[in-house]
Amino acid sequence: MKKIKTIGVLTSGGDAPGMNAAIRAVVRTAIFHRCDVIGIQCGYSGLLQNLFVPLQSHSVSQKISTGGTFLKSTRCPDFQLPKFRAIAYKHLEEHKIDGLIVIGGDGSFRGAEIICKETNIPVVGIPGTIDNDIYGTDYTIGFDTAVNTAVQAVDKLRDTADSHNMVFFVEVMGRDAGFIALNTSISSGAEATLIPEVPTNIDNLCAYLEMERRSNKTSGIVIVAEGDEQGSAAEIAAKVKERLPKYETRVTTLGHIQRGGAPTANDRILAGMLGHDAVVALLEGKTGVMVGMVNNKTVFTPFHEACSRHSEINKRMVDIAYILSL
Repeated sequence: MKKIKTIGVLTSGGDAPGMNAAIRAVVRTAIFHRCDVIGIQCGYSGLLQNLFVPLQSHSVSQKISTGGTFLKSTRCPDFQLPKFRAIAYKHLEEHKIDGLIVIGGDGSFRGAEIICKETNIPVVGIPGTIDNDIYGTDYTIGFDTAVNTAVQAVDKLRDTADSHNMVFFVEVMGRDAGFIALNTSISSGAEATLIPEVPTNIDNLCAYLEMERRSNKTSGIVIVAEGDEQGSAAEIAAKVKERLPKYETRVTTLGHIQRGGAPTANDRILAGMLGHDAVVALLEGKTGVMVGMVNNKTVFTPFHEACSRHSEINKRMVDIAYILSL
């Protein structure tokens, strides 16, 4: 096994709070093990454009509390083409990268898996996405912060809903997964939760809201994951308004504010643990795997499995969300 002397690190896909904390952990763990670290800016685009920058301990000072990724992130369709990947591999060779750490989601890991198959460079992934839908880890970096951001917003909306007897339809991120919506709903005491994993029946929703009004509810909060089968929060609100014209309805789409802000303590700790373990994994000869945390233990999941499977929603939480909203 070739001894690793220089480790490259990049962030790819959508940004997530805690990515900087993960980069920090990678850099300082690598330095502790007497390895050099090179940051690759702008994700896979940086591999093509030769955007490599050496990182020292001071390079990541005060980064642990900042959101986003200071290495930047972009989408890179060109990386799917062999002729462009050849350029990327040449740049990795020129900078004498012996091991690579990729921080991102399933799309990022597909690129990482290709590198493993086409080169001799070992690659380890760190799950960084607010959606929390990556298989092989209980939580992804950024998820906890996104939920806390959404809960804070819903708490503020509740004040207006209570003051005017309104029903707010609040759209949160989660095109393919309802983790943010479900956790936000339970945390904020929402009246209903609409997620991709559970079929939405508008008539049942209206009947439920009517039942709530008969129970002297003074407001209503409906959390809608952006990937719900009935459409966006605005489309669902319009359908409800058509059936229940007497209700005052409002729509709020939280959008990209869920991606920003300082990471929570939980995300900083998770990022630190996974960043450290990713470096150690490379030094121990592991490659083609994502490092995750399951039941507070470090686990390694092959890229092809992490990309082809998704974490499943906790159906017990769905039931609890309904019971607690009555």
